[in-house]
Amino acid sequence: MIKYVAETGSTNADIISALESHQKFDEGYWLIADRQTAGRGRQGRKWSDGAGNFMGSTVVTLDRGEYPGTGLNLPISLAVRAALADFVPNRTELMLKWPNDVLLRGAKVSGILMELHQSQVVVGIGVNLAQAPDLPERATIAVGDVIEEAPSRDRFATRLVHHVAAELTRWRTIGEAGVRARWLAYAHPKGTRVSVHDSTGEPVAGLFEGLGPGGVLLLRIEDGTVKKVHAGDLVLDD
Repeated sequence: MIKYVAETGSTNADIISALESHQKFDEGYWLIADRQTAGRGRQGRKWSDGAGNFMGSTVVTLDRGEYPGTGLNLPISLAVRAALADFVPNRTELMLKWPNDVLLRGAKVSGILMELHQSQVVVGIGVNLAQAPDLPERATIAVGDVIEEAPSRDRFATRLVHHVAAELTRWRTIGEAGVRARWLAYAHPKGTRVSVHDSTGEPVAGLFEGLGPGGVLLLRIEDGTVKKVHAGDLVLDD
């Protein structure tokens, strides 16, 4: 159920286009590219396509009652972290950051983009294995920066496919609350000072209070109330 292509614009866009043309994909189908010329990240950002990195998309079929939004970020980001932990010697250097980033030594090592099409979610995943882009607005890192030799894209892909399937099974077996507790065990601790740039672009500062149902961010703001944030970019304040 894995298809490899040498080059494409965007693996997410390819799958969505096929779905719109009434092509059928079972859950667990993966499209993995050696190179993307128009890779996309969250909020319309471009995702760098460094040679030797992982760039691919998969399909998740939602059962009735399953939430397609932030809640699905939890098992997917747990799976990416687990796949990275198979190669990073010190697993404690891996941390989850809301809503779906994985950090290595405090720097961004992966990104996730989810797009809904009817009852299926196309999940795009990019992981810096061999090289990391130089971004002015955030620190980035590659797995190859912390070990002698970066894992091959195909070795990493094998582990990622395994962990995504396993985490989705857990999500459906123990429920979102159980997965939420597992996610929090690898995340920035409660009480961490953070700021969030929401859809308006205005930063809101406060203390991280955990996650609510659906994976929403709980932020304790200056007046002591807890604000629910459904989407945005979170920054860990120094």
